[in-house]
Order: sequence, then structure tokens, then C-alpha cells
Amino acid sequence: MKNLRTLTFFVAWALLAVAARGQTRPPKLIDAHHHFYDGDPAYLDKVLVKLERVDGLAFILTPPKDLETVRAAMSKHPDRLLGFGDIKLDDPDVLEEIDRFHEAGFRGIGEMTSPLKNYDDRTYWPIYERAEKYGMIALFHTGIVNREHPEAPSDISVDRMRPTTLDGIARRFPKLTVIGAHLGNPDYAWAAEITRWNPNLYFDLSGSSLIKKQDDLTFWKSIFWWSGVVSPHTPPSGTSAFERLVFGSDVFNGELDEFDRELERYHKMLDACAVPPAAQANIFSGTLWRILNEKR
Repeated sequence: MKNLRTLTFFVAWALLAVAARGQTRPPKLIDAHHHFYDGDPAYLDKVLVKLERVDGLAFILTPPKDLETVRAAMSKHPDRLLGFGDIKLDDPDVLEEIDRFHEAGFRGIGEMTSPLKNYDDRTYWPIYERAEKYGMIALFHTGIVNREHPEAPSDISVDRMRPTTLDGIARRFPKLTVIGAHLGNPDYAWAAEITRWNPNLYFDLSGSSLIKKQDDLTFWKSIFWWSGVVSPHTPPSGTSAFERLVFGSDVFNGELDEFDRELERYHKMLDACAVPPAAQANIFSGTLWRILNEKR
């Protein structure tokens, strides 16, 4: 019986992997940052309606308790849903949880947040090493974080989640794709600069930043300044500097309307900054599609 369960588990994982990698046509949109809501399978049905409308695929950030619920939805809709294991870096069983998510066909870990040490602390290296081994993407919260229960004491500090802590991780684990959420809000310049020389590091611009800067959208040109600049101080690829961004909605608590609002904000910002259509296509889908389909 144990061998049968193992075989069934492997077949299910293999089918998910083939479905995710075997499509010949990429979706028009990949949402790299979408939180599963309240363990409710019906919520995923609502997400699917949004994704069908935009020809999209979403990375569903899934707590360990909801692994089976999301795995079942992934198996039914592999062209629309991919799972990320929403782990806690300081959980004593974190490596076993990563193993479970990987075996279930999940393609990443995160959104990691609120660590007790800096993200680049060496005690966390085995976690990143395990994700790199499995070819999983690692999504980190960076910058300011909300405070849902201000009346209660908590051991949380944004100083441990600075975007600069991802620099050492990207360099130490060169085969690990790292995404920082929120472009380090408000440390945008640092976040962008460390992507300039780390080809395995990206950021999303979800959250409050595009609201805060809605009357000054060309501000982002000063952050991603090296587009078209030929210099020993810039990467030789010649691609738009904005391609260090990927799309993320950061939908949480079931606020699904935020998906549409964030998509509109991205489009307005990129158009205001005159980002070429080809670069925009990579930001919205192409970059992550390539990463998902790379041979490991």
C-alpha cells in the first residue's frame, strides 16, 4: 500500500510538472504574488474567473494546512494555477514542509516574511539550498510591513527584511530565482540596483508604492535608470531595466478587486515611463514563463 501511495503521488506530481512546462503558448499574464484566502476552495473559483478573462496564471501562496486543497485545484487547472508553499523561515520543520510542497508539484516558496533574523542569515541557508535543489522560486516580502494587531507585542522588524539582504542570497545561490515583493518599499533605489548585477533576482511592485507615486509615475525612470545605457557599469544585455520587474497583485484577505486595480496601476506606470511593448510583455508574463520552463 505504501508503494502504491508513493507511485500515485509521483504520477500526480509528474502530471503537474508536464502541464506547467508542456504548454506551447505562454499566458498573457502571470501573477507572481497571490495569497490563498481562508482555506476556501470556492475562492479559487473566483480567481479562475479573473484569470480566464485576462488569459492569466497565478502563483497561489499556500499555507501548509491548505496544501491539498490547492494541489487539487492545480491538477484541474494547471494552465491557471501554480502553488507556492507559504513557509515560515523559523519553523523547525521548514525543510520537511518544502519537501512536501515540492512533492505535491508546487513551484516555489513564499511569501516569506517576518523572520527572526535577517533574510541572509546563514542559519537560513539550508532553506534556500533546498529550494535551489528543487528548482523552486523564492518569494520574499521586502520593506515596510503592515501591523494587523497593534495592541499585541510582536517580534517583527522591517530592518530584517531590507531588500539588500536578498543580494547575498542571490549571489550565494546562483541557480535560485529570487523575487522580492514590493520593490523594498521605500528603499526602491537599493532594490533596483541589486537587480542590475544579479540576473537571478527580480522584484514585484505590488502594494502601496504605485498608489503613493500615482501623480509622479515617471519617478520610476530614475530608479530603473540604465535602460539603453552602454557602459561598463551596466549589464551587457541591452534589455530594458524595467525588465527586472515582474507582475504581482498581492491580493490578500480575498480582496480580489485589488487584482484589477494593481494591473491597471502597472499599465499606467509602464506607459508613463515609455517602457517598450516587448519589455512590458516580459514583465507581465515572458520572464516568469521562461523561468518556469527552464530545464533543471
